[in-house]
Amino acid sequence: MKALVTGSGGLIGSACVRVLCDEGWDVIGVDNNVRGWLFGPTASIQPVVDTLVSDFPTYNHRDLDIRDRLAIRDLIRTEQPDFIIHCAAQPSHDKAASVPFDDFDINAVGTLNLIASAREFIKDSPFCFMSTNKVYGDRPNFLPLIEKETRWDYDGNEDGIAEDMSIDQCLHSLFGVSKVAADVLCQEYGRYYQMPVGIFRGGCLTGPLHASVELHGYLNYIVRCAVGGLDYTVFGYKGKQVRDQIHADDVARLFLQFFQNPRCGEVYNLGGGRQNSISVLETIRALADRGYKLRWKYDDCARKGDHICYISNTAKLQSHFPNWKMQYDLPRILDDIVSHYIPAR
Repeated sequence: MKALVTGSGGLIGSACVRVLCDEGWDVIGVDNNVRGWLFGPTASIQPVVDTLVSDFPTYNHRDLDIRDRLAIRDLIRTEQPDFIIHCAAQPSHDKAASVPFDDFDINAVGTLNLIASAREFIKDSPFCFMSTNKVYGDRPNFLPLIEKETRWDYDGNEDGIAEDMSIDQCLHSLFGVSKVAADVLCQEYGRYYQMPVGIFRGGCLTGPLHASVELHGYLNYIVRCAVGGLDYTVFGYKGKQVRDQIHADDVARLFLQFFQNPRCGEVYNLGGGRQNSISVLETIRALADRGYKLRWKYDDCARKGDHICYISNTAKLQSHFPNWKMQYDLPRILDDIVSHYIPAR
């Protein structure tokens, strides 16, 4: 079996490469390290790509830009993959404001290039699209909330945010807009053309190999700052903003479940759920309990369009993929990332 993974040097893409190669797949990875250009040398994915090439003989890397329509079409026509996992993206809603054309071309047009070519040559091959919870814009902030000692929480909504939340008429950030375009595009190709396309609206996806920066990769970045003795800035909401965390390896295993039981144009909220939810203040405390006291300051200006509290309702995922179970709870996620950064101290 042959898979094509875009963004193969990134957090989710590289996890998918490892899981697929371990399962005996041939994997073509597409990544031109635009992340290093967007966020600087510390965000480069080149070390991850070098490791994948070294560790997995069945991994074939291609330094292609998904904005190159002819190159992507030729790749899919030539290779005819049995499975596509599309993770390549401009991933930061802050950064998008300063690179709006690059953001839209990568996230929306790049997705069109891939899925249109897939329809032309491999219409029946399952296609997983890594979307984002930012498609909901700031609408989650208008849910009834209660302020607790260390976090904001929903007032009367224990299950979290489900897929039926509206994505319309709210503030998204330009990143959210480009991902909405790609998200709806993938839904339409799945439903209109009856293609096996799954849309996964990820929340905080994390793991030790995240090339995190201040503008993207919250949990990995805050751990890196605490372990490495770097300064950290908390932006707004008293540090009580909440995210549910899911490990990249759990995401990769879920995508394999979709390959085995695909649906046409189905949307899933993807996160760790309430059991894996944590606020910034709670993260700081958890790191201190592990012996890593964070040097941090507070900026009262919240990031524009940022969620106050976001917890994924994963009931639909569990219903459609009953054989999938998360292997990483929150303590294990934190310990995994801390272990990755200990040598840097």
